[in-house]
Amino acid sequence: MAIDEQLIKALHVETLRKADMHAERDAHLLFQTSTIEALLEGAYDGDATFGELREHGDLGLGTFDACDGEMIAVDGEFLRADVDGAIHAVEPAQRTPFAVLTFFRPTHSFELAEALDEAAFMDALDAGIGDLGTAHAVRIDGSFQRVRARSVARQHKPYPPLTQVVEDQHSFEIRDVEGTMVGFRFPDYAKGMNVPGYHLHFVTEDRARGGHVLGCEPHGVSVQIDDSVDLHVELPPGVELTSPGATSDDALRRVEREG
Repeated sequence: MAIDEQLIKALHVETLRKADMHAERDAHLLFQTSTIEALLEGAYDGDATFGELREHGDLGLGTFDACDGEMIAVDGEFLRADVDGAIHAVEPAQRTPFAVLTFFRPTHSFELAEALDEAAFMDALDAGIGDLGTAHAVRIDGSFQRVRARSVARQHKPYPPLTQVVEDQHSFEIRDVEGTMVGFRFPDYAKGMNVPGYHLHFVTEDRARGGHVLGCEPHGVSVQIDDSVDLHVELPPGVELTSPGATSDDALRRVEREG
């Protein structure tokens, strides 16, 4: 196991196996199953059920067995955005190969009252979020002029790497809506275990449309931040933590921000 000591010290990383995966409701604790590096390499078989994950958080994001859509967890409700962005309820028996969750307890909040383009929005988030050297859970509620989102179709074995999957992703725009974005901001040294920078998923207020956020233009939103100091990572069989240098910057950019 080779992982940056800075990450372990900053986030108090603890790795778990299924036999040790115990429910905790500590404040400011992130729970993650598998790693983004494993997902990039095509590890799409679901290891944890959403019934199990419910014991580890009420806000977060992830995907589904066989990479079948985008997961949004908000207010304890687990939702699935299908390949066309339509939202469906998630059954407890459904499984995920990758998810990040927390029991969301905001440590601070701020308002972004004006209309912002995507670049200005990211700058405003960074200005208000706090220490960029640690992890934060994020919830953003309000009006959006435009959300550019995506989802992907169910994959079939032998699974292709995620960079190939997103070449066939379905991207779409959701305009002039009220809704909620949930997600996380991880520091650069978390690369490989998670996505450096912002990883956000969106769902409309009526729970009808949503997906993985590729870009957005808010028009009056409230931002709540939960500063996270501990991270528990449940590693499925065959998955190990890797060093940040093992993960391609280009691959992360392609799967997170392009579409």
